[in-house]
Amino acid sequence: MAVRLRNFSKLFISLGLILTFCLIEGEAQTRRKRTRRTSKPAAAKPVITNPTIAPPTTPAQPAENVATTGDVKIISTADQTANTEPAEPAEPKKPKAAASSTQASQQDMQQTITDLSKQVNRLADKLSQMQEDDRYQLDMERLTRAEQRAEQLRMQLVDVQSKIADLESQLEGIEFALRPENIERATATYGSTRPEEARQARQRQLENERNRVKAQLRILQTSLVRLEVSCANADSEVDLLRAKLQQRREQMEANPPSGESKPKKPEQ
Repeated sequence: MAVRLRNFSKLFISLGLILTFCLIEGEAQTRRKRTRRTSKPAAAKPVITNPTIAPPTTPAQPAENVATTGDVKIISTADQTANTEPAEPAEPKKPKAAASSTQASQQDMQQTITDLSKQVNRLADKLSQMQEDDRYQLDMERLTRAEQRAEQLRMQLVDVQSKIADLESQLEGIEFALRPENIERATATYGSTRPEEARQARQRQLENERNRVKAQLRILQTSLVRLEVSCANADSEVDLLRAKLQQRREQMEANPPSGESKPKKPEQ
């Protein structure tokens, strides 16, 4: 389960990096296009040429271009200068095909980003559902262990109670045997020449046995108290886990994941 969670986490991080790279690339392309639109070619500077002076032997020019002053003819080159001035370059027009292809590429990129976002969301939902299922299974295991522990404690409690009952019955028999008439009756069959010593030996034996039984009873009674407290705590833990699982099961049934079946109820 941990390996599967780790794989989904790696896939989730990879998709996030791809989405970030696409966003950065789209923003960079938009900036480059804006820079190309704003930049214009610099206008060429006009070239100024001085008028030339033609010698007297130059053939006659048209009246509008030649002015005669004495023996020197001045030929006007204003028209040539005007014709030689470079025209201001027109602003280049962006082809419609390039604009349409750019718009199409932007739409494709936006669609890709949208698809990646949907995939990331689906992976996040699936990961959260897997984590919820893991928590549910963990609570089920805890409930099973708590039930087993409570059952073992109850068995130990019954065993201790049975031992206490046996020791109490044994103690009652010892107390009955310690009565003087019972001691005398028990030692009468020995046939000893010293019956008083036989009675004292019998009494000491019964008292020692009574002290041993009482010590065992004290130990068992202490264990009985601890087991009763442990059983109560185990039962309360089981009840809390069952209530928690019931609440989580109701939430899962109220909001079932899409395309998945509802979780089966555990057998009680």
